[in-house]
Amino acid sequence: MNAIRRHPQAGFTLIEIVVAFAILALGLTLLLGTLSGATRQVRQAGDAGRAALHAQSLLAEFGELPQPGASEGELEQGRYRWRLDVAPWNDPAPSRGPPRIDPNAARLLRLQLQVEWGEGGPAERVQVSSLRLALPQAEGQGPP
Repeated sequence: MNAIRRHPQAGFTLIEIVVAFAILALGLTLLLGTLSGATRQVRQAGDAGRAALHAQSLLAEFGELPQPGASEGELEQGRYRWRLDVAPWNDPAPSRGPPRIDPNAARLLRLQLQVEWGEGGPAERVQVSSLRLALPQAEGQGPP
């Protein structure tokens, strides 16, 4: 009556361990892919925010006494490139009758600023447009 009982050994088989490691590797791969995408988005957002600050600064600098024409330059040792185009603003819906041209009247100028970084693709560019009032110069006075 004294039968020998054999207990099955407790533990995992080699197949179960390999499957567990495969699932763990897949999960870590997905997690690292997500983190690298998030890092890239944070970097792009930082670059765009910095470009917007540069654009605001450039408009403040050149918008005081705008002169028609184009200007361009670089910021941060060439990391950001900018171009400012200043042109007279044309009313898209002109008034009826002959145009009145007063050389001593103030006029509106359209400022178009573009700041690029990296390759300058659509995701690496900030464009800002603004209108500024240009007062006529007094006789004998030029820009400061």
